[in-house]
Amino acid sequence: MREILNYLFEFKRLNILEAEEILTEIASGKHSDAEISAFITVFNMRTISIDELAGFRNALLKSCIPIDLSNYNTIDLCGTGGDGKDTFNISTLSAFVVAGAGGIVAKHGNYAASSGCGSSNVMEFLGYKFSNEHDRLRNELDECGITFLHAPLFNPAMKNVAPVRRALRLKTFFNMLGPLVNPGRPQNQIVGVYSLELARMYNYLYQKSSINYAIIHSLDGYDEISLTGDFKMLTNKSDRILSPSLLGMKLVQPEELAGTGDVPGTARIFKEVLEGRGTESQNAVVVSNAAMALATYFPGKELEECLEDAKSSLLSGKALKVLTKLLSLQ
Repeated sequence: MREILNYLFEFKRLNILEAEEILTEIASGKHSDAEISAFITVFNMRTISIDELAGFRNALLKSCIPIDLSNYNTIDLCGTGGDGKDTFNISTLSAFVVAGAGGIVAKHGNYAASSGCGSSNVMEFLGYKFSNEHDRLRNELDECGITFLHAPLFNPAMKNVAPVRRALRLKTFFNMLGPLVNPGRPQNQIVGVYSLELARMYNYLYQKSSINYAIIHSLDGYDEISLTGDFKMLTNKSDRILSPSLLGMKLVQPEELAGTGDVPGTARIFKEVLEGRGTESQNAVVVSNAAMALATYFPGKELEECLEDAKSSLLSGKALKVLTKLLSLQ
């Protein structure tokens, strides 16, 4: 690691194979927390290259414990996090709305590293028990239309760097990698990113894959459709800037999307929204993200129909039934 660090401290970049090799070593537990911390910090001081990001992704995919979900047409709704906005768990809520509307969701998630409450935190608090047992995860898809893939159970590198990430409490390149390394290899993805630069990098990588995707970045920094302003959307076929009004939604104020900064409070918001007790703004942002996911998953449907399906799933209680059923299987 010392040689790699000295190389990087000279403002040099890794090629794909070098990036893959060093992250494979980290995944195997070869390096200390201090070395991992120094390595991570390099990429907070300068922009990561596409080759480095691709190499890191390749290492994680090769080292992960695979789960064969190829018999299902799955979608993942996953943001990078790291936008510093500390919202409630919008993408996870949207995942249940999508499942309630007929999508099959393989949700990839982790504990919070740079925010108050990650998707794994809220799911665990609600009583979900993480597993990497194939039969159990497939049964959840059969019974509920959704399963949750907790990153550390599938990827040793995520587990090895978790203490360092928690100690640093900074946005790191591992935020960038999360959506790229879903072990279920979903055929469809809607991915939220925290910067336009990262949106372009993701678009480059996804264009080289067979994944049906939509990449979302709100222009004021959110890694999802926040309805606080316009947002950028890149897909297999288009690159557009869209507005809340296009979705038939009103502008939302940032404070209306805030989490509580702790797990119990954010989990309370999570249940309130699913139980029909969310605010108009909370409901609107969840419906918007779910609708865009449904439009990605069902490419033959118009966005207006997907919006209606998402509203119905949330407001009629279908999404809540999905959660209740999922928790009953634990």
